[in-house]
Amino acid sequence: MTSEYPIIQVKNLSKKYRLGKSKQQYLTIRDILTKPIINLSHKKPESQFIQELWALKNISLNVYPGEVVGIIGRNGAGKSTLLKILSRITLPTEGKVEIYGRLGSLLEIGTGFHPELTGRENIFLSGSILGMQRKEISDKIDEIIKFAEIESFLDIPVKRYSSGMYVRLAFAVAAHLETDILLVDEVLAVGDLRFQKKCLSKMNDIGKEGRTVLFVSHNLNSIAKLCHRTLLIDKGSIIEDGESSKIISSYLNKNIDSSGEVKWGENRPFLIDKEGYIQVKGLRIIGKDGNISKVIYDEDSFNIEIEYEILKPLNNPWIGYSINTDDGMVVFCSGHNASESNNEGLFLPGKYSSICQIPSYLLNQGRYNITLIGHIPGIRMLFQEEAILNFEIIAKKEIGGLSCQPGVIRPNLKWRIKKLPPSSF
Repeated sequence: MTSEYPIIQVKNLSKKYRLGKSKQQYLTIRDILTKPIINLSHKKPESQFIQELWALKNISLNVYPGEVVGIIGRNGAGKSTLLKILSRITLPTEGKVEIYGRLGSLLEIGTGFHPELTGRENIFLSGSILGMQRKEISDKIDEIIKFAEIESFLDIPVKRYSSGMYVRLAFAVAAHLETDILLVDEVLAVGDLRFQKKCLSKMNDIGKEGRTVLFVSHNLNSIAKLCHRTLLIDKGSIIEDGESSKIISSYLNKNIDSSGEVKWGENRPFLIDKEGYIQVKGLRIIGKDGNISKVIYDEDSFNIEIEYEILKPLNNPWIGYSINTDDGMVVFCSGHNASESNNEGLFLPGKYSSICQIPSYLLNQGRYNITLIGHIPGIRMLFQEEAILNFEIIAKKEIGGLSCQPGVIRPNLKWRIKKLPPSSF
């Protein structure tokens, strides 16, 4: 049950970043001596190359106590910027935010903890920042330690933690300390699958407790399960706000490429991980005849091909995809590790193509889409582009008198029939 008074009020919020060199920069002797020559060559001053990027533009939003709100959108849409402003990590350029209650956030690995302090000391530091008394924190610390599963490392400085350990402790602190509002970005993609499920279950419990959650994720299944309300952000603006199932369906229809192929760097920005290790070049569906196609007959096998370039040596990345139904349900995931290609599990710089064959009669008649995924297992996400390519499976002939049987998959399984003697009944 939500209150009639919002716990978060966002009014005409905008955030502007300046790209390029500042007009006010320090000049060296070399700059002063070469300036006349630059002017003679008619070269544009560097200050003219400054560009303005509006990461958010005129956003207004009310969130009520007890709401669990999902936030979805393509990479660079402004989702993380919104949470950073709500967390007071960065200030807005225009507009204002009013928050009523304690706020905890889990945005980026490294946010909120002091690297020189131990895990235990950081728990008390985080609680103190939230205005909690030492006894309140002490009452919660056993739950936090048990949830994070890092008992052996609790008194070691967190700068020595792995990414997975850091996120486990950070989520445990954010979820168990007495906050009225919890902001969670895509950091839950880091860590093992079992812990991700544990975190999602805890977020579900937090929602049932009446606390407010804002959840940014590319995992549309998690958004659909946890959030009754979802915001769709595109180019810094909220373009849709409503029931999660309707917003997710609308997003998938807007986001999908229907040509059978996606090429990055042509009609869309390059897909590259934050640390510059891997850049995805293309994703395509290849039919039985070897041509790119978005329509496949159920009796034919087909290939999914991912082209990418390794820019710096990368240890044991997992490259793959998920196939999803039109309403966002994941049918299955598939991928491969570098260790499957060579003994060392190391991808050296160069261009690569990963091809996966989908057998005939696996998918039922219908429309599907592909989400592209890359990560280093248990360490960090490299990239994730959801529902970017669609295709359709068409039944060429009836099976069992039905052209379209119930279910998502339609495997051609082998049956044996034998006649039993009357005495067997």
